Amino acid sequence: MIESFVFGHLDGEVVRGFVLRNRNGLSAKLITYGARLTELHAPGRNGEMVDIVLGFDDVASYVATDTYFGATCGRYGNRIRDGRFSLDGEAFQLSLNEGANHLHGGIAGFDRKNWDATVDEATNTVTFTAVSPHGEEGYPGTVNLSASYRLTDDDRLEIAIRGMTDRPTILNAVHHTYWNLAGHGSGDVRDQVLALNSDFYTPIDAELLTTGEVRAVVGTPFDFSTPKPIGTDIDALADVGTGHLVGGGYDHNWCLKGDGEALRLCARVVDPASGRGLELHTTEPGVQFYTGGYLSETVIGKSNTPYCRFAGYTFETQKFPDTPNFAHFPSTIVSPGEVYDHRMSVRLFVE
Repeated sequence: MIESFVFGHLDGEVVRGFVLRNRNGLSAKLITYGARLTELHAPGRNGEMVDIVLGFDDVASYVATDTYFGATCGRYGNRIRDGRFSLDGEAFQLSLNEGANHLHGGIAGFDRKNWDATVDEATNTVTFTAVSPHGEEGYPGTVNLSASYRLTDDDRLEIAIRGMTDRPTILNAVHHTYWNLAGHGSGDVRDQVLALNSDFYTPIDAELLTTGEVRAVVGTPFDFSTPKPIGTDIDALADVGTGHLVGGGYDHNWCLKGDGEALRLCARVVDPASGRGLELHTTEPGVQFYTGGYLSETVIGKSNTPYCRFAGYTFETQKFPDTPNFAHFPSTIVSPGEVYDHRMSVRLFVE
């Protein structure tokens, strides 16, 4: 039984909420504002259920924040330099919402929409739908969108973002949950042990924009090819040209292995203290791993909990950042008749 409830109101509209549960006691809470995940309760090795995603208790807090907690972001997740790109010989100017650049779909991206929703009891799925009209935030084409969440009895949260357009456009939506396997209000995540299925990453400049380079991770703080605590090399980032990210931790794209696989392994992370683990597979070729370096105690989360720097991390599976301006990066162009189909499978486990 999928529980539905009223999470709140926004501009005279109801923001609806839903709870998915499985036979093992896991539960996921979702809301229509931003088609977002607001809670996910999972057990540790002692059986204790805790909420492992960062978020807020009310609509107003989601509206007021720029953290993108749990949201579906787009049209273009990540950054586009100067908000400019060309498509079929035509130049487009997008809105600028991070200095002189475009981030996560702009001023009013997918995360700011109050999506429609339907439930499918037979598959334990909630599907959100929305329309992004031609010209929204500067993008060409009208895009019909869906974002679905399914909780399975083998403890997987399956997320699928799909889109169709009536004229050529770019589409690179991302899911933006911040995870903390010790619990959303438990403090920083630097002791949690991470492996990324990647041998290469894309460096960034002082504006957090990719330079177009692709570098090997070996011998750098970006090497998670074998498991290590997230914090092991985080303080060394100041030495690798990360510009004003110094002290901010990771906010970079890794190039994933497994090209051609339907769902490729992306990441595996474990909290040694509780035993909670997460394994992520995706259809996408890259992942933005962000460690929440710009969070602080001024961000008051669920149950009136002050968050902190490194309070959670995101795995934003994606094409690469600023792809429209680098021909050697994976294309984000979607044309009429094509279906944008971005899937993630998050498996929760205890060890």
